[in-house]
Amino acid sequence: MSTFRDLLIWQKSMVLVTDIYPLTNSFPKEEIYGLTSQIRRSSVSIPSNIAEGYGRDGNKDYLKFLNIAIASLFEIQTQLEIAFNLKYTNEIQFNKIYEESREIERMLSSFIRKIKERI
Repeated sequence: MSTFRDLLIWQKSMVLVTDIYPLTNSFPKEEIYGLTSQIRRSSVSIPSNIAEGYGRDGNKDYLKFLNIAIASLFEIQTQLEIAFNLKYTNEIQFNKIYEESREIERMLSSFIRKIKERI
């Protein structure tokens, strides 16, 4: 693997970010500094931490950044449920992005386990 861009998990997390932005565009304007901002920051954090960890020296550092990425993913899942409960998104939109996040969760969990085995 020559770059973090080759990681499927990074690629899928970039798709998630790209899907999150249009979804949050439809949130009420009073959420611009609240839920909209928080969901966007959490989503950007996932591929960013995967990339940053890839560039670090050693598996312990990499593991630290992968754990930050999965924590951000859990934040998104929670925030999406809040948005759905507040009727800021419909069930179809919610399910699509939630399922994307669950796939990334499974991939990240597996990747974290493999990195732990190397330590």
